[in-house]
Amino acid sequence: MPRRHDPERRQRIIDAAIRVVGKKGLAGLSHRSVAAEADVPLGSTTYHFATLDELVIAALRQANEGFAKAVAAHGGLTDPRLDLPTELAGLLGEWLAGERTGVELEYELYLAALRRPALRPVAAEWAEDLATLLAEHVDALTARALVALMDGICLQVLLTDVPYDEEYAREALARLIPPGPVTPRSSRPPRPGVGRR
Repeated sequence: MPRRHDPERRQRIIDAAIRVVGKKGLAGLSHRSVAAEADVPLGSTTYHFATLDELVIAALRQANEGFAKAVAAHGGLTDPRLDLPTELAGLLGEWLAGERTGVELEYELYLAALRRPALRPVAAEWAEDLATLLAEHVDALTARALVALMDGICLQVLLTDVPYDEEYAREALARLIPPGPVTPRSSRPPRPGVGRR
């Protein structure tokens, strides 16, 4: 019997991995659990992702897109006249107001990098990309500090179940931005450590 061509199978496997982590946590993720969730043969998961780390990396990359989509919906922070603290606080609010399970899942995958060094470069991509966007408005060091603060605010909201306070976030972000004209971006910000939304 000829093998059926299934160009969407790799994507279905990634989607299934995200659902498995959402239901069972990272500890419940295996090639077998993902194959069952995706309704594909076990060999398909290992064909597309030889190791679990490869699968988690793909899932993390896809999960990272949640906040990136919120940024893109706001024009990617490209308007030089925008009120940066207000814009960033609003973006955080939109992202955190989304499906709670999805936000928690993104963080679970992200924090897996603590124990899985192979994930660290992917986990750092979000911080690097956002710091690069912010460097259009502030110097590189301030951009990294803003990313770290946003990351911390999100973690506090997720871990304490305290509702997100957009005004608090706006004020805290504003305190990091030095007064005066924006320093032109001369280069990509230095690569941050693992920092996150």
